[in-house]
Amino acid sequence: MTHKVELHLDFPYPVAKVFADLSDHDNLGRILGAPMKHIKDGRGEGGKSGLGSMRRIGPRLGGLEETIVTYEKDRLIEYRVTKGVGVKNHLGRLVFKETPSGTHLDYVITFDNTIPCTGGLIRGLLQTSISKGLRKYAKR
Repeated sequence: MTHKVELHLDFPYPVAKVFADLSDHDNLGRILGAPMKHIKDGRGEGGKSGLGSMRRIGPRLGGLEETIVTYEKDRLIEYRVTKGVGVKNHLGRLVFKETPSGTHLDYVITFDNTIPCTGGLIRGLLQTSISKGLRKYAKR
């Protein structure tokens, strides 16, 4: 079964700032309050945190690894979980749009759970933790 997390948030900052803050792996970990570590540099536009870059979330054993699969500066980031247990077919998509008062972000995550009956729990944890971190960031 496919699960979906949808967040639609507004920030009082220009797109360039929000994109830069959320595309940097180490900074994103601080914003979300998650143990996140940059583990592989990307290539081309975006450099270190651009296309092909990888980050680990959580401990070395039992954590997840995400790989940036689409990177369009100030517009779009997509990433996939490429290592870890509990989810498969995981895609995170962040779409950034300039607004008169700053930036609008559409953040959608889709995934299938691999352990029966855990999808709703995973969805709830992602929704709550990501939303909380991004709302705090919006109020800085």
